[in-house]
Amino acid sequence: MQRKMDTEKLLFSAIGAALKAGEEILKLYSMDFNVEQKDDNSPLTLADKNAHNIICENLSDTSFPVLSEEGKSIEYAERSQWEYFWMVDPLDGTKEFVKRNGEFTVNIALIHEQRSVLGVIYVPVTKTLYYAAEGIGSFKFEITDMVEDNLDGILLQSIKLPIQQQSRKFTVVASRSHLSEETNMFIDGLRTAHKEVDFLSSGSSIKLCLVAEGSADV
Repeated sequence: MQRKMDTEKLLFSAIGAALKAGEEILKLYSMDFNVEQKDDNSPLTLADKNAHNIICENLSDTSFPVLSEEGKSIEYAERSQWEYFWMVDPLDGTKEFVKRNGEFTVNIALIHEQRSVLGVIYVPVTKTLYYAAEGIGSFKFEITDMVEDNLDGILLQSIKLPIQQQSRKFTVVASRSHLSEETNMFIDGLRTAHKEVDFLSSGSSIKLCLVAEGSADV
């Protein structure tokens, strides 16, 4: 049975969950911390775990299940029955967090029948929030003070994406920690197709945000 979705309320819940997780991540970022290795040899820290717990707690009143990078494994037979669910990476860019270069994010999306219908990406170090939802649009919010206690207040302080850019070179943004030979070949092909190509390196989902806001082309 399909449940009616209150997009604005759910988006505001996701924003709140991301900001609270970001606060916890920054607390641990300024401290010494241990780094574990997951089964796939990717790093795991207390910040990943705490952010996961905070997000799950803050989204619990939505009644939708959470599929998280740091949550328990859930069989596909069960997940395939979910009409709506939250897809979460509580600390995207753990390698960047460990390197302390600031290029990590909190990622939350609401999935409906295998499609993302709203999403939030928060960059804790720069206090930059990117968010989007069907029927609302895509926005960037630079947090400078207290966050409004309603979505309308946040929208009033946000910039609609994409941002109008001055003429610039064709710009490519690629992973800082996972740059492969295939990616290098792709970039070389772009250099052939375009007169001048700028290359940016960045960690986590910040890359996607740069494309969304118009600072990069691909």
